[in-house]
Amino acid sequence: MAFNTRIATLDGVVEGKTVGDLVTWRGIPYAAPPVGPRRLRAPQPVEPWTGVRDATEWGNASVQHKRGTMLSIGKYQPSSEDCLTLNVLAPGRRSATPRPVMVFIHGGAYTLGTSATPLYGGGSLVRRSLRDSHGVVYVSINYRLGALGYLDMTQFSTEARQFDSNLGLRDQVAALEWVQRNIAQFGGDPNNVTVFGESAGGNAVTTLLATPAAKGLFTQAIAESSAPGLVGTHANATQWAAQFLDFLGHDGDPADALDTADVTRLGRAGTKLALTVASATPGLHPFGPVVDGDYLPKNPLDAYQDGSAHRVPLIIGTNAREGTLFPKVLDALPTNPERIDKLFSLTDPSAKDAVLEAYPGYPAEAAAIDVGGDFTFWKPSLEVAEAHSAYAPTYSYRFDFAPRIMRWLGLDATHGFELFAVFGISNTTFGKAMTLPGGRKAFADVTERVQSQWLEFARTGAPLPSWPKYDEQSRETMIFDARTRVQRDPRRDRRRAWEGYRGYASLKTEPSTT
Repeated sequence: MAFNTRIATLDGVVEGKTVGDLVTWRGIPYAAPPVGPRRLRAPQPVEPWTGVRDATEWGNASVQHKRGTMLSIGKYQPSSEDCLTLNVLAPGRRSATPRPVMVFIHGGAYTLGTSATPLYGGGSLVRRSLRDSHGVVYVSINYRLGALGYLDMTQFSTEARQFDSNLGLRDQVAALEWVQRNIAQFGGDPNNVTVFGESAGGNAVTTLLATPAAKGLFTQAIAESSAPGLVGTHANATQWAAQFLDFLGHDGDPADALDTADVTRLGRAGTKLALTVASATPGLHPFGPVVDGDYLPKNPLDAYQDGSAHRVPLIIGTNAREGTLFPKVLDALPTNPERIDKLFSLTDPSAKDAVLEAYPGYPAEAAAIDVGGDFTFWKPSLEVAEAHSAYAPTYSYRFDFAPRIMRWLGLDATHGFELFAVFGISNTTFGKAMTLPGGRKAFADVTERVQSQWLEFARTGAPLPSWPKYDEQSRETMIFDARTRVQRDPRRDRRRAWEGYRGYASLKTEPSTT
């Protein structure tokens, strides 16, 4: 039976549209617009509407630099503080039984990105799911970014004006709560929800597993290129907020300055803060979840270690050379000797020599880039896999595939490249261009393997039998490449070198000089 594009949610009726053999609903609000007195406050319930709400166009992107909202050459998505919406994509025909749900959280360093980015459309993934089963329902979300979503301004609260912490994280929980309340109307199973994300979205996933309010909102999780060690401490967040306010410029009441500043001023102050932190403390980023002792009571790495993280099945992994993208696009990681020296001086100088010996050629550029990428993404993701595997089924991967053009560019299998397989772009014009002069079949093959594993995991809570569970004894890891295989303890020497590093707990900001 064909899907009716008109759906009654608990907040009101939405009208979607048919796109080929799929049906989509876009720009559905999952919380009230966080504007006016709701700025820098926890998300509030949706205001119900009467009549039929058009759900055929994307909602606004979160406030950010324009480059993060590009949809195509010369075309950009509007951005606004009124951005708390999500999108649903489902097969065009209803199923007799509820479908597994996959909820995607986009990345972008918690400062850029939108669910409307063409790569995140989800069409290939949903169509691929119909080959092996009756399909999945795909959900993508927008959430607050930058200063409006990821600075903890609670120290400036007054009796008359309160501010809340972890706003972007709270938005993600609110979106997952919407899924629980409404997804059955779209053919989805609220009792079988996979949350997955990449980069900042991967960090969101590993943080949600340690967030008490998220308990029971998803049944399995996939963290792609997370940076789980870089959740902010309360002390750091307090200092960053004060620095931000100095950059914002204000006379008198901080709360009034935060309320009245327009988004352009907020963005400029956020950019200054990000540059200051990257220079003063390589390895830290001021925008992200914060251990506030309340909504996020402890560092996620600690929650995984003591078993208090939600005990759901987890796929977690990184790409072969995470760091190569950043010097070319967002030069914020410790990917050169100067920053790496400072990183170790601020954290664990005694581990420096042992770690760097594991990167032949250091301090050459390529080796330094790998140090920064491994520090940020691979090392802490291994810590999560090791700890979580003691309490719940855990599956580790490394994505190694890189077509010839990526190798020519010096990128290899860089940060974010696995998304091209997850979302199946190998047969698109862009995907075909990436495999010139050759490699199209290999790209299609690795896409097939990644999608089949992700979808099986979403359907059953476990990947295909070819992918063994991860544990500290065998450390069996799925390597996605032109020849996909399972490998025991890949990059063992690097792993052992990093085992002596205990820097995250001591990685703190330097005293403010602003």
